[in-house]
Amino acid sequence: MELIHILALAILQGLTEFLPISSSAHLILLPVLAGWNDQGIAFDVAVHLGTLTAVITYFRIELTKITRDWLHSLTSGQMIGESRLAWAILLGTVPVGLIGITLTETTQESLRSPLVIAWSTVGFGLLLAYADSVGKRQRDEYTLSWHDVLFIGFAQVLALIPGTSRSGITITAGLLLGLTREGAARFSFLLAIPVILLAGALATLDLLDRTEPVDWEALALGTFISGLCAYTCIHYFLKFLQRMGMLPFVVYRLLLGGLLFYLFL
Repeated sequence: MELIHILALAILQGLTEFLPISSSAHLILLPVLAGWNDQGIAFDVAVHLGTLTAVITYFRIELTKITRDWLHSLTSGQMIGESRLAWAILLGTVPVGLIGITLTETTQESLRSPLVIAWSTVGFGLLLAYADSVGKRQRDEYTLSWHDVLFIGFAQVLALIPGTSRSGITITAGLLLGLTREGAARFSFLLAIPVILLAGALATLDLLDRTEPVDWEALALGTFISGLCAYTCIHYFLKFLQRMGMLPFVVYRLLLGGLLFYLFL
């Protein structure tokens, strides 16, 4: 990969991972629209690991407390402090983990299509608009029941379709359950941690088994740049979310979907 390709894709990933506009769709579309070779799943996972580092760093204080309380709950056999939130994050990851592992590489590649992205971008964008308009926005992430967590977890499975947006569909599910915008976004961000860890571990094992050379320098640079951009994005997204709502992202998704239909239909 050329340096400009690495920088452009890493910055794009960092800026879109935690916004409800689908980072995976943008990673697929940029090479198509720019006439570049597809960077492949390995680079996509590398820049996702960068965003993983960003979210862990940003929520480091909360994660320290959640992890400590979760470990105490294991030894005591009862919920302690924020251990319930830790269990919710793990439970919410089960559906996408099970289904993601069973998908074949052929199935994953067949979904990396501009028209698939166009349909999912528009469809789930409209669903996000609906959830933001009808949601009561009266609860935070600590009030989620186990049924609520499973609802969000199964919604996250839809993010395996490029263009859906993992953060977008989980925020949508949270809003439909009555969470505030901030509560839905925070739980979505925390839910990203085990998902990206699982995907990164599987991809790394696959890379280590390959005989062809791997451009580890490109992967490392992409990881670093995407992490920096993602950290900045998380900060400002949470800061301005209540003021701007979801409408700007819905409009963007509709415009992007319309452009893709125009170009590829």
